[in-house]
Amino acid sequence: MKASRILDMEKYITGQGSASMEELCQTFNVSINTVRRDVVELIRRGTVEKVYGGVTARKSDQQLTPYEERRISREAVKAAIGRKAAELVQDGDIIFIDSGTTTLQMIDCLAQKRDLTVITNNMEAVIRALPYENMTVIVLPGQLSRKTNSLTGDDTVSSLRRYNIRAAFMAATGLSAHGATNSSPREYEIKRAAIANSEKVYLLVNQEKIGLTGLMTFAPVSVFDAVVTDARPGSEAAELLQKENVELIHSGS
Repeated sequence: MKASRILDMEKYITGQGSASMEELCQTFNVSINTVRRDVVELIRRGTVEKVYGGVTARKSDQQLTPYEERRISREAVKAAIGRKAAELVQDGDIIFIDSGTTTLQMIDCLAQKRDLTVITNNMEAVIRALPYENMTVIVLPGQLSRKTNSLTGDDTVSSLRRYNIRAAFMAATGLSAHGATNSSPREYEIKRAAIANSEKVYLLVNQEKIGLTGLMTFAPVSVFDAVVTDARPGSEAAELLQKENVELIHSGS
């Protein structure tokens, strides 16, 4: 309950830009002492800053790079991660593929699987899946966000919540002790809904993102069954994953 409230409070503050302590008390129906403790945790995560009478969202050091620029960056590394992640998919699976340039790389690697159902809001994943008759593709509704080349909005979230998913393959802008983070508030609720409805959850990130913290934390490290990356991370990150009982899978690229 506390973890969920803190995530909701984080989203509220980043969405509003700022909030007073009294406003947070009323919005979340908790005492001022509870709000103070939650705010301390959010400050520790680095997503908010304390100001007189309240808090303000911290400006992200990691602004969202345009989609096409991200897609071509380190494409070979992302392809290797995608191939490794595809090995986790079984015939007959129902999977969610998150919006992202690394998760996208899974599609071509799933051509030999049988009777797959792919749920996604990733527009380019839909296009790539067109030639593969082994995939039933469920495209989530929503408004096109060109920065992420994905469909987002309340309709996206409500539709996603109807499906029972065997495995979700998630993207992130950063992974650290704060958890898995992203820089797009529009994607935040979609990621949380996918995780909540999935039996297994896998995070696909390259080494450059490990140790970074984005604008919003959409999941603690412990949520993930495995992290799929391109090489063995440093000792601090490896110890964190081991502590949280998260399997480390690396492509060796």
